[in-house]
Amino acid sequence: MPGEFTLIDRYFARPTPSAVLGPGDDCALVQPTPGKQLAVTTDMLVAGTHFFPDTDPERLGWKALAVNLSDLAAMGATPRWVTLAGALPTVDEAWLAKFATGFFACAERFGVDVIGGDTTRGPLNLCITAMGEVAPGQALTRSGAQTGDLIWVSGRPGLAALGLAHLQGRVALPEPWPRLCVTQLEKPQPRVALGQALVGLASAAIDVSDGLLADLGHIAERSGCAAAVRLVQLPHLPKGAEYNADLRRIALECQLAGGDDYELCFTAPGSATQAIGQLAARLDLPLWCIGEMHAGEAGNVTVFDPDGKPVSFEQTGYDHFAHG
Repeated sequence: MPGEFTLIDRYFARPTPSAVLGPGDDCALVQPTPGKQLAVTTDMLVAGTHFFPDTDPERLGWKALAVNLSDLAAMGATPRWVTLAGALPTVDEAWLAKFATGFFACAERFGVDVIGGDTTRGPLNLCITAMGEVAPGQALTRSGAQTGDLIWVSGRPGLAALGLAHLQGRVALPEPWPRLCVTQLEKPQPRVALGQALVGLASAAIDVSDGLLADLGHIAERSGCAAAVRLVQLPHLPKGAEYNADLRRIALECQLAGGDDYELCFTAPGSATQAIGQLAARLDLPLWCIGEMHAGEAGNVTVFDPDGKPVSFEQTGYDHFAHG
């Protein structure tokens, strides 16, 4: 059975042209671009919590990196370097080869170098640290929203949670939604180009990882204001002959509180609406205006039905500890 360093060399040692010194020493050495700040984020993916143990390893490799790049996208940062640490229950070289294929495909797609990491034996657990660059004072944060700003979200939040519900047998999705939703769950697309384009345009931003309402609530709390979301302005989800009341209810819950979408939710003044529309066309990415920020209790998010009446939801997002 190959040892730890053999596995690293075989599957994860790749050229790192952007690093001064890549894997092989006690530390990697990187040289940030002069005049830039470093943005650093770390995420863990744990088998049984963030993904099914039998998830396709190539897709898992992609997602493990993509969710970290999504955090950089939310700050408007340019991805540069990543490290990967993982606990593996056994040495399965076929699994490792496929995982590495997906991981490095994502790295190549978004122009990042894998500059180090670690492996150990244990329950399947993946931990990635990603580093990016942003001009001083230009990073998008959660605290910049102003009363009167409009609320936007990219893509179609809810698809990933619907994909999970489909795999768990909690919902039967009409065609062609199953493949679309499961792909969104297993191979999310970090909105790096959108985040970079929103610098100087958006007032605040966050990536939707724990649920749209919960993550929007973080913007509202950090910005010291409240948020209103209009159901009639949300993106459309599955429709068709099998789109019954039960599916409609589950789809709405997934859209507002499901999480795992890795779309960007952001705020911007009304004067930016035309520029945002042009940006959507340029990126070929739907951008939806779903509500507005207003004066009120900091962090409060209210959802309004088509008649303008507030609607309450038992859950607004995912909490690892609340879910035991």
